[in-house]
Amino acid sequence: MITSKHNAKLKLIRALQCRVKERRDAGAFLAEGIRLVEEAHAANWPFCFVLHDEVLNERGSLLIESLKLRGVECVMVSSSVMKSLSDTESPQGVLAVLNKFQIPNPESLNFILIPDQIRDPGNLGTLLRTAAGAGVQSVFLPPETADAFSPKVVRSGMGAHFRLPIYSLTWDEIKEQTRNLQVYLADTSGQSCWKMNLQNPLALIVGGEADGASEQARQLANEKISIPMPGQAESLNAGVAGSVLMFEVVRQREVE
Repeated sequence: MITSKHNAKLKLIRALQCRVKERRDAGAFLAEGIRLVEEAHAANWPFCFVLHDEVLNERGSLLIESLKLRGVECVMVSSSVMKSLSDTESPQGVLAVLNKFQIPNPESLNFILIPDQIRDPGNLGTLLRTAAGAGVQSVFLPPETADAFSPKVVRSGMGAHFRLPIYSLTWDEIKEQTRNLQVYLADTSGQSCWKMNLQNPLALIVGGEADGASEQARQLANEKISIPMPGQAESLNAGVAGSVLMFEVVRQREVE
């Protein structure tokens, strides 16, 4: 059992929690909580190691036993150490260090999400979670967007990271990847999404709340798209707006 807060594994976890550079250099990220670790296990995601405390519930204990049978290194730590590592108010007693594995893109792309300058982890996690649910094939993260593999984004994504290709790309790379797609920019000045044909191959750009879409995003877009709002709200947050638009794509494509 690890009881010292100076253990090398704990130092790695703290570095991965705080710094994008550490996550990139190590090629690793964190997943905390029983459900997230279950999701990674179900997806056969590559694990570095798992820490767990001695007061796991039955579900957590079964998870650890299953991971051990798979050959994953599972190390017990004291509850005080787990609490010191936890990024949540109520730790569930399980924390995994995962290798950053790149899910490949499908051969033919027809539904892409581009979260542009989305810096709030909750909004980015919501967009990723919705993208996974809506059948988005891949997510392209341009510069100035939050790190998709930060602990808060991973937690907000609720397992989306283990099912969805997520690529950090330059704008030149995004332009190349979307050359055969219609690119829509979510914008309040755009045409109503109810009146647009979203059945053709497309990429959807959702800009950040603070600064909106970048100039590069505006140059890439072929059309602007908006959500009709008969009420008095000026706008929706990026997570909600992106979710509405993604499921409008789903609705249109499922119409017989």
